[in-house]
Amino acid sequence: MAAATEVEMGLERRAYARVGLLGNPSDVYNGKTLSFTIADFSATVRLRPSPELLIQPHPHHDLVAFPSLPHLVSRLQSEGYYGGVRLLMAICKVFYNHCIQNNISLKAENFTLSYDTNIPRQAGLSGSSAIVCAALNCLLDFYDVRHLIKVELRPNLILDAEKELGIVAGLQDRVAQVYGGLVYMDFSKEQMDKLGHGIYIPLDVNLLPPLYLIYAENPSDSGKVHSTVRQRWLNGDEFIISCMKEVAQLALDGHRALLQKDYTQLARLMNRNFDLRREMFGDDVLGSVNIKMVEVARSVGVSSKFTGSGGAVVALCPDGEAQVELLHKACQEAGFVGCVLFLPTSECLKKTMW
Repeated sequence: MAAATEVEMGLERRAYARVGLLGNPSDVYNGKTLSFTIADFSATVRLRPSPELLIQPHPHHDLVAFPSLPHLVSRLQSEGYYGGVRLLMAICKVFYNHCIQNNISLKAENFTLSYDTNIPRQAGLSGSSAIVCAALNCLLDFYDVRHLIKVELRPNLILDAEKELGIVAGLQDRVAQVYGGLVYMDFSKEQMDKLGHGIYIPLDVNLLPPLYLIYAENPSDSGKVHSTVRQRWLNGDEFIISCMKEVAQLALDGHRALLQKDYTQLARLMNRNFDLRREMFGDDVLGSVNIKMVEVARSVGVSSKFTGSGGAVVALCPDGEAQVELLHKACQEAGFVGCVLFLPTSECLKKTMW
């Protein structure tokens, strides 16, 4: 619960970028995943009381003024049509409807919402859901209803807001961002049908080895071909069903490997996760730039896989610092950005305030 003075002065809540370590994309297929949030990138939402309800456009991400028509076209080609305003509006609608449907009373006061983010666009780091998650945290505290909406259900609200906008995704990212840190998730059909959510187990982030992020500064080729995997899974395609079960098993095996700090096994599992995704989805769906990031890492013996559906790669250097230097050089030569991943401290994670 936020203090009254904090609400009066204005709330600020933060949600961090997410890295899918193992098991993705099986969260959409009643599977299991291991994910964690990183301190390198985050989204911040601010809420302050105001006479009217106002959603403030971001001066850069919601740009509506341009020097010329060519500038406008160039901007749309690189950034797309959408900023964060639609995300803030969607979570306000979903939050309000949830409260009405569950007889949760809300005070009759207005507010102004604004946001900022440094999460790279189209990098597979869950930038959109981070904005929605941070906004939901602001709403929970402004209306003092955090205790009335279970933490397990909050990822559903975030996903529902994104579904309002036609964003197709699973619960994995939202769970990681709601809980913060390292989380093991089980989305089995039995649990989802019974509880309306999965089984989420927060883990000690100190179980993780040093990990590295690789991403393209211009992620224009993120895989443009529509995937048929979902429909094939629904149709009972034995190959897809078998592969997706193995992908889910990787998360369970990875959970065990982390508890034992068996990083050699973890590296093997990460490589297998990517290989299975590639077998199921194919190169045209994955995109040549995304594949190249993985191949650059593997060229120096580094284990790697997508952080999400593409745009960035998480890497593990099993041979230590010498291999890190090789990876850094290989990324530079290939034109990719490479950096060490920093995990949010316990002090940072207090911002999530379950």
